[in-house]
Amino acid sequence: MSRSVTAIYPGTFDPITLGHEDIVRRAVQLFDNVIIAVATAYHKKTLFTLDERMAMARASVQDLPQVSVEPFTGLVRDFVVARGGKAMVRGLRAVTDFDYEFQLAGMNRSLMPDVETVFLTPSSEFQFVSSTLVREIGLLGGEVEKFVSPHVHARLMEKKQAGTKP
Repeated sequence: MSRSVTAIYPGTFDPITLGHEDIVRRAVQLFDNVIIAVATAYHKKTLFTLDERMAMARASVQDLPQVSVEPFTGLVRDFVVARGGKAMVRGLRAVTDFDYEFQLAGMNRSLMPDVETVFLTPSSEFQFVSSTLVREIGLLGGEVEKFVSPHVHARLMEKKQAGTKP
């Protein structure tokens, strides 16, 4: 009997970086379907709106038919269960990420015992890239083209031109 395994990759993706894209491309090698779950991020002040973040994510994975992009609010557990997810994908860039992600994985296992958390590391050229750094450097006039796709860079430059502060 064949079964389709869905993985959920949650985050704010503010903006989606090449590191995020690398994690998604690794995940599709392991799972039949991957859902990028873009958080409404009620607890964070985001640079991009939810619609902008979803549009950038969709454009970034348009060549991957087994990947979809959906918004979520509230507990990621509820989203994962509603979508029939069997795994949650989390990216680890450095040891500093591990402590937080380890705690999160433990809590998620307690809330969703049937869902595994899978940690993936990006390629070495993206291990130091974070959305926060990309936003700050980009809005302050630094070069971030090598950290994001061209369509994301264009959106970031629109925010810079509009006078958005980091």
